[in-house]
Amino acid sequence: MARQQPQPAKQVAKGPSDHLQIERLHKGYAQSMEITGVLADEQSRFQHIRIFDTVANGRVMTLDDIVQITSRDESAYADMLTHLPMLEHGKVERVMIVGGGDLSIADEALKHKNVKEVVLVDIDERVIELCRVHFGEINAKAFKDRRMVIEAADAFEYLGRKSSKNRFDLIIADRPDPVGPGKALFGETFYDRIKGALRPGGYATFQTGVPFYQPWEITEALQELKRFFPKCGLYLTVVPTYIGGFMALSWATKGGKPLGTPAGINRAATAYKRSKLKCDYYNPQIHAAAFALPNWIRKLVP
Repeated sequence: MARQQPQPAKQVAKGPSDHLQIERLHKGYAQSMEITGVLADEQSRFQHIRIFDTVANGRVMTLDDIVQITSRDESAYADMLTHLPMLEHGKVERVMIVGGGDLSIADEALKHKNVKEVVLVDIDERVIELCRVHFGEINAKAFKDRRMVIEAADAFEYLGRKSSKNRFDLIIADRPDPVGPGKALFGETFYDRIKGALRPGGYATFQTGVPFYQPWEITEALQELKRFFPKCGLYLTVVPTYIGGFMALSWATKGGKPLGTPAGINRAATAYKRSKLKCDYYNPQIHAAAFALPNWIRKLVP
């Protein structure tokens, strides 16, 4: 999972009888998690990685002190970036994941029997290694699947390779924050490379922040996407540890049909029933509801 626009001053504090992870991601607001044990705490070449168990949210990983994934609510994020576009498309064979080193998204994509290849490209090999050790409940099947290809590489560079041209039916951008090496995964050049790597009729999905605290994310992302994809849009999920209520997910297609139409929703429901997918969050009713935007969020859509 990835978070947007971090604020400084996120702290780990020790109380009289507990340890707290306090996240101050948004100005004037914080969330805290009571820690029961720290499993990893190290600095990789790119970022500070921390994995720990908590009282209320299961196992958690933070990167540079920003919550990326918890074992309790990861499905609300991974399911919606993955199954929603895959079921509407109907014939996804090759998937690329930008980032996603915890393999939660890859695990969901591999549940689809028609998928021939899932390529995960994450710049930080150490994140992948630590998540393999500590998040096996989520990703063990993905690591063992022969269709899984993992590359510790710069995803921006990977997308620009000749071998990536017109290769993927779905690209999921589980990108980090727009700082440091993650800056390359935002802006026009990145979206142009996404378009080039998609097959005709393919889709790309992106996390687009929490609109309650980051309303600009929706407007800016869709404005940039529209320059390269005539058809793009927004849908919603709710990830409790991504504080702020709704999380916005954006989509774009290279010549495919818009997501979220009545025909697309019905097609996905039929495909879901036929596939016998087992999901903790996704179902056809959630799929349909995801495109119902509150009025205050509609106003953010350019």
